[in-house]
Amino acid sequence: MTEFITRRRVLGVVLGLSLVVSACAHNPDSARLSERQIKAQAMFFERCKTAGEKIHRAVANVEGVYVMKVRPTSRNYGEQFKLDDPYGKDLGGLGYIQTFVRGSYKEGHKGTPLPGSEPSPAGFGYAEAVDIEDGQRYRYTGRIEEPWEKDKSYLKGYTRFVLDKVVARGPAPRYGVTYDDISTREEREYWIAGSSLKVIDLQTGDVIAERVGYMMDWAQGSSSGGRSPWLWAFETACPTFKRNPNRLAGPASASTSYQAARFVEKVLKPLSK
Repeated sequence: MTEFITRRRVLGVVLGLSLVVSACAHNPDSARLSERQIKAQAMFFERCKTAGEKIHRAVANVEGVYVMKVRPTSRNYGEQFKLDDPYGKDLGGLGYIQTFVRGSYKEGHKGTPLPGSEPSPAGFGYAEAVDIEDGQRYRYTGRIEEPWEKDKSYLKGYTRFVLDKVVARGPAPRYGVTYDDISTREEREYWIAGSSLKVIDLQTGDVIAERVGYMMDWAQGSSSGGRSPWLWAFETACPTFKRNPNRLAGPASASTSYQAARFVEKVLKPLSK
């Protein structure tokens, strides 16, 4: 089964165009788009034709997932040619692994979701990943603890998510998730970043799902006023990060955490606890 999700891609294109026009209209020094912005915009729109989500096969009752590549802990705010997938920005390091583990999202996002919000990631029973420091594969599981039970300096009733780590035994999980920066030099010249997020059946080698996304900084790398080009680029992205029309106004960059987990769970349905 192949599922093409194009609505978000179209929304991203429209959003990108409206932001470019709006920004120039409110900037006295930008009465019209520069030649560079016109070329960047055309290039971005062309890339958006191939952006979106393709799900070839969904799998039910998946107990664990293999995180093939862990996202870096450092964040790229404005390094133009660093191919570290700015579009796929998520939590980094152990935080990224944690996004795939059951209970992580729920514990950190208590309360009633806003109307129109996407389904909350449920998480898998465990996630596995290779530690680049020692080359060993570890299994990560989660639990909720109440620190007050051991340390009375904490408020009674306060709980937190804890990620446990042990050396993995036996074969790795069958399904893996990985990402790549697919930007070309020409695209980066115009402050366009491309991203690929894949779910792979490691037993067969098949890519069973892929999300391709692009983002563009309309101001073409300007750091005026302390702006961070790649953070602003989230405002002009396809698929868009402005996914909840009922969400309070705020930067699109605030909606990127757990983005990989959300996509993966459209493909791999976690085994119920």
